[in-house]
Amino acid sequence: MAEDTEFEFEGEPVTITVDEALAGGRLDAVLAGEHTLLSRNRIKDLILNGAVTIDGRPVSEPKYRLKAGETIVLLAPPPEDAEPEPEDIPLDILHEDDQLIVVNKPVGMVVHPAPGSPNGTLVNALLFHCGDSLKGIGGVKRPGIVHRLDRDTSGVMVVAKTEQAHRHLAEQFADHGRTGPLHRAYTAFAWGMTESARGTVDAPLGRDGNNRLKQAVRKDGREAITHYMVEARYGGEGWDITRLVCQLETGRTHQIRVHMAHIGHPLVADSVYASGYATKVNKLPEDVGGRVRALGRQALHAAELGFEHPKTGEEMFFEAPLPEDLAALEESLERYDRAFA
Repeated sequence: MAEDTEFEFEGEPVTITVDEALAGGRLDAVLAGEHTLLSRNRIKDLILNGAVTIDGRPVSEPKYRLKAGETIVLLAPPPEDAEPEPEDIPLDILHEDDQLIVVNKPVGMVVHPAPGSPNGTLVNALLFHCGDSLKGIGGVKRPGIVHRLDRDTSGVMVVAKTEQAHRHLAEQFADHGRTGPLHRAYTAFAWGMTESARGTVDAPLGRDGNNRLKQAVRKDGREAITHYMVEARYGGEGWDITRLVCQLETGRTHQIRVHMAHIGHPLVADSVYASGYATKVNKLPEDVGGRVRALGRQALHAAELGFEHPKTGEEMFFEAPLPEDLAALEESLERYDRAFA
């Protein structure tokens, strides 16, 4: 799978230990927060239907006030594999033939239907564009999908239009370009100045033990390798931002975001992995700070994608220019360009 994916929470237990910060809070409010991303109404229904226990005892009161040391377990039923419906949503198509379609996914678009995002997804748009020919390719819920990008990561994606193409492309993504031509490069804007102009982060990743919405570097995690190279450095008094190109040797959830935060250079405007850098925005020049605040998402873009065509064997390469929000940020940063190091 691609570097950024949407988590799917229902069907798996969520366990939360109530600490002092959560103590006194309402059960439904805590569960509807960052631990699940489910709506308050959805959480209320789950509580009323017996899906929540505290210290092993079922709790049916959404307004229950939590106490420090209690252990909450939420087990929501898995979502049904409902067949996605076609929707007339415009697509930025970079290439299309009888085997595949390459698109430039915009910021804010979820790749496939999931809890909380039942429609308005890339899959819904593709079903309308491709018609019945796409249905069933690779599965009911995710027809044609061989890799994914997070909702708030923009950029190039390839989607299979036949079973043959789906198998061939899936094998290439599973290989991560180690023996084949698969190439993925992301443009990222990170806080600070890296020690060297290029480097590799080799650190296994797994779910964060304290927050299941996050990934973390873990000794028992899955292998994860990210290569990065500095493209430009920007800075002034009290602040530095680096533009990087990141290439993946593996494809873990949130890989680039976690790896860059791990080495002390989290991505700009990443509310999940750079929350401790929120005050740094106040040190930026007014125009740059305004662009960063306007992002509302991590400064990450899937800029390049290369692969072998599943039918012709031709090596194909596609690029997607920076979206408007990141292009505007870069334009402001270029007024403070530092020498490449």
